[in-house]
Amino acid sequence: MAPATPTLRPALDPRLHAFRDDLADAALKGQIDAPAFAEGRRATVSAPVAALRRYPAPDAPRDTELLRGEAVLVFDAKDGFSWIQAESDGYVGYVATADLSSGDVPAPTHRVTALRSFLYRDADLKSPVTGWLSMNSPLSISHTVDRFSALADGNHVFTAHIDDLSATTDDYVAVAEQFLETPYLWGGRSSLGLDCSGLVQCALQAAGIDCPRDTDMQEATLGEALRDDAALERGDIVFWKGHVGIMADAVTLLHANATYMKTVLEPVEPAIARIATTDGPVTSIKRLR
Repeated sequence: MAPATPTLRPALDPRLHAFRDDLADAALKGQIDAPAFAEGRRATVSAPVAALRRYPAPDAPRDTELLRGEAVLVFDAKDGFSWIQAESDGYVGYVATADLSSGDVPAPTHRVTALRSFLYRDADLKSPVTGWLSMNSPLSISHTVDRFSALADGNHVFTAHIDDLSATTDDYVAVAEQFLETPYLWGGRSSLGLDCSGLVQCALQAAGIDCPRDTDMQEATLGEALRDDAALERGDIVFWKGHVGIMADAVTLLHANATYMKTVLEPVEPAIARIATTDGPVTSIKRLR
């Protein structure tokens, strides 16, 4: 059962602030009343992808996902679930405790730039595969061996599939285009499946642009709104109430959507007409540069 929602709370977004009826993040002292506060304990995601759920149950709604190597703050852990806040975008929720590692983990030095890559036991493409990684997964690399890079935990990844953590791309649309045909997954944020705002977040993060997780957050914080009569350009971000897409060019929309249940390119005008029947009209178009 989901924890009860407090009857009286300040105007804090529970998606981005860790508070429950029984416990709250110690950083929120003075902002809310809570019977107990907890200092977050740092941990790292150890699964390739970890579902962040709305309440601590395996069948709870998936609100987003965390990638291997991403850091979190753990405020509470019991019955197989940890109540956490992601350091990358601040999202709060519950993940399976088995998907986290609480030991000392070296700071990340690189990130995955390929859509997806494998982890190998040895620096050899014929060696046993020990796991997999999705785009933007942070890694701690200790050294290189021929065409492979060794992780601090002893696994190896193909060097051409990673880059320095500080390296970014100038073309986030090209990043988003790599996800074409990727299945639609509500709350998804990986190369196995993602939703509309997950696609935008993945693309912008690869470009070194801070991007919140949900559509309403993105619309409120990203870029500058265009005038209604402005000509569209590649990279413009189109928002609806509950949906978002990226312009691949002046007339083509790139978006993960539930109509096709995958990431597609389609003419923007018919897409706007179709989406209006479910999500209403376009609410804004933002330009990041």
